[in-house]
Amino acid sequence: METLTIPTHEFNEMVDITNQVQRAVSRAALEQGAVLVYSPHTTAAIVVQEGADPNVAHDLLARLQELAPRRRPQDRHAEGNSDAHLKTALLGCSQIIPLADGRLVLGAWQSIFLAEFDGPRTRRVLLTMMPAAG
Repeated sequence: METLTIPTHEFNEMVDITNQVQRAVSRAALEQGAVLVYSPHTTAAIVVQEGADPNVAHDLLARLQELAPRRRPQDRHAEGNSDAHLKTALLGCSQIIPLADGRLVLGAWQSIFLAEFDGPRTRRVLLTMMPAAG
Protein backbone atom coordinates (compact mmCIF):
# COMPACT_ATOMS: atom_id res chain seq x y z
CA MET A 1 0.00 0.00 0.00
CA GLU A 2 1.21 3.48 -0.80
CA THR A 3 0.09 6.71 0.86
CA LEU A 4 -0.25 10.04 -0.91
CA THR A 5 -0.27 13.21 1.19
CA ILE A 6 -2.55 15.83 -0.34
CA PRO A 7 -2.77 19.37 1.05
CA THR A 8 -6.05 21.18 0.44
CA HIS A 9 -6.48 24.94 0.53
CA GLU A 10 -10.24 25.59 0.46
CA PHE A 11 -13.25 24.51 2.50
CA ASN A 12 -14.69 22.76 -0.59
CA GLU A 13 -12.19 21.84 -3.28
CA MET A 14 -11.48 19.29 -6.00
CA VAL A 15 -7.79 18.35 -6.13
CA ASP A 16 -6.64 16.48 -9.25
CA ILE A 17 -4.48 13.58 -8.05
CA THR A 18 -4.28 11.69 -11.35
CA ASN A 19 -0.56 12.29 -11.89
CA GLN A 20 0.35 11.26 -8.33
CA VAL A 21 -1.64 8.03 -8.71
CA GLN A 22 0.03 7.31 -12.05
CA ARG A 23 3.49 7.88 -10.56
CA ALA A 24 2.68 5.41 -7.76
CA VAL A 25 1.50 2.84 -10.31
CA SER A 26 4.73 3.35 -12.28
CA ARG A 27 6.85 2.88 -9.12
CA ALA A 28 4.99 -0.36 -8.41
CA ALA A 29 5.78 -1.56 -11.95
CA LEU A 30 2.29 -3.04 -12.24
CA GLU A 31 1.47 -3.64 -15.91
CA GLN A 32 -2.05 -5.12 -15.70
CA GLY A 33 -4.71 -5.04 -13.01
CA ALA A 34 -6.22 -2.16 -11.09
CA VAL A 35 -5.50 0.34 -8.37
CA LEU A 36 -7.81 1.05 -5.46
CA VAL A 37 -7.78 4.76 -4.59
CA TYR A 38 -9.19 5.23 -1.07
CA SER A 39 -9.75 8.16 1.29
CA PRO A 40 -9.72 7.18 4.99
CA HIS A 41 -11.57 10.40 5.84
CA THR A 42 -15.28 10.92 6.50
CA THR A 43 -15.28 14.40 4.97
CA ALA A 44 -13.23 13.85 1.79
CA ALA A 45 -14.25 11.72 -1.20
CA ILE A 46 -12.55 10.16 -4.20
CA VAL A 47 -14.26 10.85 -7.52
CA VAL A 48 -13.53 10.28 -11.20
CA GLN A 49 -14.79 13.25 -13.17
CA GLU A 50 -13.92 15.53 -16.07
CA GLY A 51 -10.55 17.14 -15.53
CA ALA A 52 -10.13 19.07 -18.79
CA ASP A 53 -12.54 21.88 -17.93
CA PRO A 54 -12.15 23.29 -14.38
CA ASN A 55 -15.69 24.63 -14.61
CA VAL A 56 -16.99 21.06 -14.20
CA ALA A 57 -15.39 20.79 -10.74
CA HIS A 58 -16.70 24.25 -9.87
CA ASP A 59 -20.23 23.36 -10.95
CA LEU A 60 -20.14 20.00 -9.15
CA LEU A 61 -19.10 21.68 -5.90
CA ALA A 62 -21.80 24.35 -6.34
CA ARG A 63 -24.50 21.72 -6.93
CA LEU A 64 -23.37 19.71 -3.92
CA GLN A 65 -23.54 22.90 -1.85
CA GLU A 66 -27.15 23.34 -2.95
CA LEU A 67 -27.95 19.75 -1.94
CA ALA A 68 -26.11 20.01 1.38
CA PRO A 69 -25.87 23.60 2.68
CA ARG A 70 -23.02 24.22 5.10
CA ARG A 71 -25.01 24.71 8.29
CA ARG A 72 -28.66 24.12 9.09
CA PRO A 73 -30.29 24.81 12.46
CA GLN A 74 -31.57 21.23 12.64
CA ASP A 75 -28.09 19.66 12.28
CA ARG A 76 -27.04 17.94 15.51
CA HIS A 77 -23.42 17.05 14.77
CA ALA A 78 -21.38 19.14 17.24
CA GLU A 79 -18.50 19.81 14.83
CA GLY A 80 -20.82 21.67 12.46
CA ASN A 81 -19.72 19.78 9.35
CA SER A 82 -22.70 17.53 8.68
CA ASP A 83 -22.75 18.82 5.11
CA ALA A 84 -19.23 17.48 4.56
CA HIS A 85 -20.25 14.03 5.77
CA LEU A 86 -23.29 14.00 3.46
CA LYS A 87 -21.27 15.10 0.41
CA THR A 88 -18.71 12.37 1.08
CA ALA A 89 -21.47 9.80 1.51
CA LEU A 90 -22.95 10.83 -1.85
CA LEU A 91 -19.65 10.62 -3.77
CA GLY A 92 -17.95 7.76 -1.95
CA CYS A 93 -14.58 7.19 -0.37
CA SER A 94 -12.95 5.07 -3.10
CA GLN A 95 -12.59 4.29 -6.78
CA ILE A 96 -11.09 1.29 -8.55
CA ILE A 97 -9.21 2.29 -11.70
CA PRO A 98 -8.16 -0.37 -14.22
CA LEU A 99 -4.57 -0.56 -15.45
CA ALA A 100 -3.25 -1.60 -18.86
CA ASP A 101 0.39 -1.54 -19.92
CA GLY A 102 1.29 0.20 -16.66
CA ARG A 103 -1.09 3.13 -17.27
CA LEU A 104 -4.35 4.21 -15.67
CA VAL A 105 -7.27 3.41 -17.96
CA LEU A 106 -9.29 6.63 -17.92
CA GLY A 107 -11.57 8.20 -20.52
CA ALA A 108 -10.30 11.08 -22.62
CA TRP A 109 -11.64 13.69 -20.23
CA GLN A 110 -11.47 11.79 -16.93
CA SER A 111 -9.26 12.62 -13.96
CA ILE A 112 -9.10 11.30 -10.41
CA PHE A 113 -9.93 13.86 -7.73
CA LEU A 114 -9.77 14.12 -3.98
CA ALA A 115 -12.93 16.04 -3.14
CA GLU A 116 -12.38 18.09 0.01
CA PHE A 117 -15.49 19.12 1.95
CA ASP A 118 -14.03 20.27 5.30
CA GLY A 119 -10.77 22.01 4.50
CA PRO A 120 -8.26 23.26 4.39
CA ARG A 121 -6.49 20.16 5.68
CA THR A 122 -3.76 17.71 4.84
CA ARG A 123 -5.38 14.50 3.60
CA ARG A 124 -4.11 11.00 3.03
CA VAL A 125 -5.05 8.92 0.02
CA LEU A 126 -4.26 5.22 0.23
CA LEU A 127 -3.41 3.26 -2.93
CA THR A 128 -3.61 -0.52 -3.15
CA MET A 129 -2.20 -2.13 -6.28
CA MET A 130 -4.22 -5.12 -7.47
CA PRO A 131 -2.43 -7.28 -10.05
CA ALA A 132 -4.51 -9.01 -12.73
CA ALA A 133 -5.36 -12.60 -11.93
CA GLY A 134 -3.64 -15.31 -13.89
